[in-house]
Amino acid sequence: MEGDTESRGKDAALETISNGDVPSSSGDDAPHPKRRNISRSCLHEVALPPGFSPVKDEKIHGTINDPIYTGPRAKTYPFVLDPFQEISVACLERNESVLVSAHTSAGKTAVAEYAIAMAFRDKQRVIYTSPLKALSNQKYRELSEEFSDVGLMTGDVSIAPNASCIVMTTEILRGMLYKGSEVLREVAWVVFDEIHYMRDRERGVVWEESIIFLPPEIKMVFLSATMSNATEFAEWICHLHKQPCHVVYTDFRPTPLQHYAFPVGGSGLYLVVDEKGQFKEDSFMRLNETFSREKVVVDGINSPNTPGGRGGRSGRSRGGGGRGRGDRGGTGSSSDIYKIVKMIMERKFQPVIVFSFSRRECEQYALSMSKLDFNTDDEKATVEEVFTNAIQVLSDEDRSLPAIDLILPLLKRGIGVHHSGLLPILKEVIEILFQEGLCKALFATETFAMGLNMPAKTVVFTAVRKWDGDSHRWMSSGEYIQMSGRAGRRGKDLRGICIIMIDSQMDVKTCQEMIQGKAAPLVSTFRLSYYTLLNLMSRAEGHFNVEHVIRNSFHQFQHNKALPSVEEQIRKLEEETSSIDAAGEASLGEYHALRLKLAELEKKMMVEVLRPERVLIFLQPGRLVKVREGGNEWGWGVVVNVVRKSPAGQRVLPSAVVMGSPASSYSVDTLLHCASGLPQEGQRLRPRPCPPGGRGEMHVVPVPMQMICAISALRVSVPNDLRPPEARRIVLMAVQELDRRFPDGVPKLDPIEDMGIEDENLAKIVREIDAEEKKLVAHPLFQSEKEASSFTVFQRRAELLADAQRLKEKMCDSQLHKFQEELRNRSRVLKRLGHINSEGVVQLKGRAACLIDTADELLITELMFNGLFTDIDHNQVAALASCFLPVEKSNEQVHLKNELAWPLRKLQDTARKIAEIQKECKLEVDVEEYVQSFKPFLMDVIYNWSKGSKFSEICEMTDIFEGSIIRAIRRLDEFLNQLRVAAETIGNPDLEKKFADGSQSIRRGIIFANSLYL
Repeated sequence: MEGDTESRGKDAALETISNGDVPSSSGDDAPHPKRRNISRSCLHEVALPPGFSPVKDEKIHGTINDPIYTGPRAKTYPFVLDPFQEISVACLERNESVLVSAHTSAGKTAVAEYAIAMAFRDKQRVIYTSPLKALSNQKYRELSEEFSDVGLMTGDVSIAPNASCIVMTTEILRGMLYKGSEVLREVAWVVFDEIHYMRDRERGVVWEESIIFLPPEIKMVFLSATMSNATEFAEWICHLHKQPCHVVYTDFRPTPLQHYAFPVGGSGLYLVVDEKGQFKEDSFMRLNETFSREKVVVDGINSPNTPGGRGGRSGRSRGGGGRGRGDRGGTGSSSDIYKIVKMIMERKFQPVIVFSFSRRECEQYALSMSKLDFNTDDEKATVEEVFTNAIQVLSDEDRSLPAIDLILPLLKRGIGVHHSGLLPILKEVIEILFQEGLCKALFATETFAMGLNMPAKTVVFTAVRKWDGDSHRWMSSGEYIQMSGRAGRRGKDLRGICIIMIDSQMDVKTCQEMIQGKAAPLVSTFRLSYYTLLNLMSRAEGHFNVEHVIRNSFHQFQHNKALPSVEEQIRKLEEETSSIDAAGEASLGEYHALRLKLAELEKKMMVEVLRPERVLIFLQPGRLVKVREGGNEWGWGVVVNVVRKSPAGQRVLPSAVVMGSPASSYSVDTLLHCASGLPQEGQRLRPRPCPPGGRGEMHVVPVPMQMICAISALRVSVPNDLRPPEARRIVLMAVQELDRRFPDGVPKLDPIEDMGIEDENLAKIVREIDAEEKKLVAHPLFQSEKEASSFTVFQRRAELLADAQRLKEKMCDSQLHKFQEELRNRSRVLKRLGHINSEGVVQLKGRAACLIDTADELLITELMFNGLFTDIDHNQVAALASCFLPVEKSNEQVHLKNELAWPLRKLQDTARKIAEIQKECKLEVDVEEYVQSFKPFLMDVIYNWSKGSKFSEICEMTDIFEGSIIRAIRRLDEFLNQLRVAAETIGNPDLEKKFADGSQSIRRGIIFANSLYL
């Protein structure tokens, strides 16, 4: 792709998508050396404990601030190391921990391999941790090819557990640390791959606890995607283990990328960012011009007594953060993707990875390529041979599964699919074919961007918005960097190509932040769990150890590190406060008190107004509502939908008012003026109000009904499709026009006259509001422009004092203090349930719960002790245990036979009891949500599989993907084995046998076929 990368016009190979910027392919296929001599840079820093004095030969090791290594190498490479790799090796040879933070495909694995080679050279052991079992399997295969003495330990596989190098999941390492495993006495190094997983809300605490409990003599290698606070993390390691920790950071890409955009339904590629990192705003604006615009007009004042129906979805497709799985967040059509893939193949830009955020869409897109064939006859024969050999591990019955029959014709044409719902053996075959260059177009979800280095020449994004479990949002820069990093093969491509498909106008800043934004910081997600508490209480140190973990968490470290800047903020606020003239404070205070009283009365009024049976009929799409969140004033927004939350926390349309249900049961999807900006990686979008006079963006935000502080008598038109930013922008203009039209304030619905509410208490509040408003208007400051200005100053002074007080409270509110109360409350729960006694000593039930980290330890031990498992057979045990495992939602109605229905009812009754005890002990628990969190979607499936049904038969019983069923049953086997060990610990041989029989009954067929990597 040498020459003018911005050339425009038609190209013979691009006739179907012409009229845009065309990537040039000249020069790309010339042979290249393995590593090109390109100017590269990296940053090196080191965190040192107080008084640390290194004793190293500087001729061999350099200095701690400028490490080099000139001695004999533990491992050599067939290429020249990049600077970041060279410095990392020098740090390892100093026997000091190192964090390597670099882009995908930069070569971080070479550093980990060197640490392993050092351990082998020095007759020591090394542990390599991975966040996922599948990645552990792949890493085991990769390291086994490089080193001879390698073992594997995951929840369901154990190979050579006494090897010198053991690959394991981080959960296994944490368990070993809690149990005091002898293996750790011989370990010199632990490699934490993908350490940025520590920001994961559910599992991040596992990494944090593992790092806290590692003995200080063990050194660590952390491999991470780029993160903006790498030095802070290293300082925590240094503080925790009193040893140096180096940071080697590089944002250098071995293969530079070009980023193009394709308008869905249009034609042409538009160069957005060139290989030098230059954002092409003119090209992006031409792209935006291809989209149609919708207009919104003000309806004017609707009669409040003729609302025109209840608020609901009305069949609308909502965007800008809208809800619901029906809106896929802007996804390209099959015909558009067909055109792009065809162009890529014609211009020899393969292999290509086409990323989609939907598993079903991955399959649909792959099937839409039926007219394309990318493999030669020889390649087809090789694919068939590899495929046939791979499935030999399956029985004849499993080899004839529809999923296996359907995939081979696609694979022979060089087309593959990769997502978590695939049969594991098919995923592995496709990975192998892709690595061997026999799969030219791979349709994958974002999980393919994790772990092993499997790059392509081109990456296509079928959408730039994704569902995060709460709303559709733009991809974060971290997510985009992770996936786009798969483009460009080192040593093969001069440049990688990324193509993003956009289906509506996108703000320039949003696009720029997504593609060129800074890496997200690593933020602690530390939390207390009963598993952690019981394991820590089991140690001799008792409660002290719990506080030790809290005090030494990254969470607490980040809090402490922020204190000096908080103190500086307080100082500045107090200086500004003292500079404000408080003259006339008495008169202003009187006026301010009137306003406060009026605000309090209005708040009381809204509590009555917002009763669902009174207000829902007025919350139609287009209604203006005023939103206040604590001290944050959002101003007027526009209603889009009203949604009622089910007991399980799901959002459903309020087809009927539930009498007596509180306002907190409802949320109102509201178009609000939000501050610009993308969410940080791994975090849900946390919208903020746009500051006065600021240029923000309109987004649909789920607003708890109790945050509505006023309802207007006005409505505006809302377009059917709110995904285009322009459509939302015009709604904003309509709201701003109403603000101008009513300078004394937008007219509000009167609860008595307009809403027709007949309630004496409410009428009394309304009369009080009228009286206080008259006092306010009569006050001399109300009309005085000069004194109104003074009042603004007074308000500013009050705000400054409040801000200063808030920051002072933040300083005092250490995380240790914050967790102290939670610790006491959780300890009360453990005492109430009999896990510990009044002195905090762990009892028999607690010893069982200590061994269960794959599911809810409180509920499962309660069922073990209340006799439920005694009354059911091992097939029912397996089925019931499936309710504890995370499994994707099924859209099919669950109808259970009596042999499964009554154990489920007993489980739910026990769960309700535990939730109520937690609530009584002052923990925040939604009882019904907790009960409904134990999903019975796979009970029938597991029961029939346990009793001997064929895999093809159980797949017909559910709409859940085959691969998801297999993953759930493998986790179930791990869970049942933990229960077996727990039953052995409490001395219950009958229960131990029942759990063992349950495990044995599900361990067969394709579900437990050996991984191709093992």
